[in-house]
Amino acid sequence: MGTLHYDFTGDVAVVTGGARGIGAAIASALAAAGARVHVFDACEPEFVVPGVTAHLVDLRDADAVRAEVDAVLAESGGVQLLVNNAGVTRDAPLWKLAEEDWQAVLDVNLTGAFRVLAALAPAMREARHGRVVQIASINGMRGKFGQANYSASKAGLIGLTRTAALELGRRGITVNAVAPGLIDSAMTAELPSEIRARALEESALGKAGSVEDVAATVLFLLSEAARHITGVVVPVDGGQLA
Repeated sequence: MGTLHYDFTGDVAVVTGGARGIGAAIASALAAAGARVHVFDACEPEFVVPGVTAHLVDLRDADAVRAEVDAVLAESGGVQLLVNNAGVTRDAPLWKLAEEDWQAVLDVNLTGAFRVLAALAPAMREARHGRVVQIASINGMRGKFGQANYSASKAGLIGLTRTAALELGRRGITVNAVAPGLIDSAMTAELPSEIRARALEESALGKAGSVEDVAATVLFLLSEAARHITGVVVPVDGGQLA
């Protein structure tokens, strides 16, 4: 599936969790559209694309995040686009969920996103321009058995998105979220077959989406075509929530 043509020439983007899967698709699409992309990830990217620079960053380390953001700002002069995509899972039902697994998921999925957004917000406010997209999940819009930590982290990310939209909007910054459903990716490849089958049954379209489907939605929200859209959550789920 192709994406609509967007021109991000001259823009600098930060994409967290951009080494593989949805994040890699977003980073690649932004670079193809002319942006200079900085990928923040704890792993080396699985791809090499002109215009993409990899940074090994542990989002659980507040000092490391701040240092890497400062380095990008010093080198580029500003960041116009942020995609908070990094996410992990440690699934278990509540009565088996260890507190360390609860905390580990929230620390990356929610607090990690806060750290990057909070570090970039002053520069965006000063420039009076910015586009932020946070990758949530339809499971942050509903409950999901075995995913108390993941669902809570993504629901929190939606709350962060809406509050940041209110706080930053008067400075020309939009903040939105995309909530994928079942997407063919490295993360969902690990799903048990019965869970995947149940998700397909939920889908109005009867099929899983692709990482390119998510990337296309993200690029729209980052583009000038979406300049009057902020504080919203866009499901990319083939109608799983319909």
